[in-house]
Amino acid sequence: MNLQNIISDIEKVDPEIYERTSERRDIFKNFGGASKKIALAALPFALGSIFNKAYGQSTSDIIGVLNFALKLEYLEYNFYQQGVANPIITTQAGAAGTGALTTIRDHENAHVNFLRTTITALGGTPVTLTAANFDYTAHGAFPNWNTNYDTYLAIAQTFEDTGVRAYKGQAGNVKSNRTVLTAALNIHSVEARHASHIRQMRFNRGATTTKPWITGKDTGGIGAAVQASYNGEDAVTQANVPITNINGFAISANAATEAFDEPLTQADVLSIVTPFFV
Repeated sequence: MNLQNIISDIEKVDPEIYERTSERRDIFKNFGGASKKIALAALPFALGSIFNKAYGQSTSDIIGVLNFALKLEYLEYNFYQQGVANPIITTQAGAAGTGALTTIRDHENAHVNFLRTTITALGGTPVTLTAANFDYTAHGAFPNWNTNYDTYLAIAQTFEDTGVRAYKGQAGNVKSNRTVLTAALNIHSVEARHASHIRQMRFNRGATTTKPWITGKDTGGIGAAVQASYNGEDAVTQANVPITNINGFAISANAATEAFDEPLTQADVLSIVTPFFV
């Protein structure tokens, strides 16, 4: 989530990494290869110059952004780590579900290590968070998150859907740099596949109202506790053009909203994830 200003530059080191994940089934298989690329010793130093050139930010600004992203990556990593280490969840998930969650866990762990290395290389001090820093009940909203696989997947869907919108929310901030913008949009599409995969997992578990995409501002049956992640997704106008029934085509409001993801600001993301922090 919200690595839109950092992880996009991984694609610049290995431009084909995301092209190799065009099939949904290949996304999870190929995640591990990313860690080999981002472990390159020179990359953290290269990132510093990239950020300065692309955004005109000082090193301290960059470190602040990186540490914010690191907190979010710890949030996700610990969520998936606790899930795959929990026999109650893995028994309900089965081999396929556990395998997918394990791969996502490893991906998030690679991002944590990458961010820590980058922050240190830039002369900063990376934050260190552990499972004790998070409350995956979201202050009581999900009391059975670690005993009920369906609840666990509902939280995973919310994290991934929020991440997709967070990427789009940053597109305008990188549009002055064509290479970075292209990379960010590539990552955005991959994150959308992640969300789609989790949503399909929920559908297969019986959440039959859940589609691979968001319809309106529907939470996919999760409810009010995660509504903030979906508010604004019911927009039927893009670039000031109404999409419903455009050019005489019978396009419903649902179809119009399903075609686009609406952006979230950093403040929006913070508001959404704050309940998951102690």
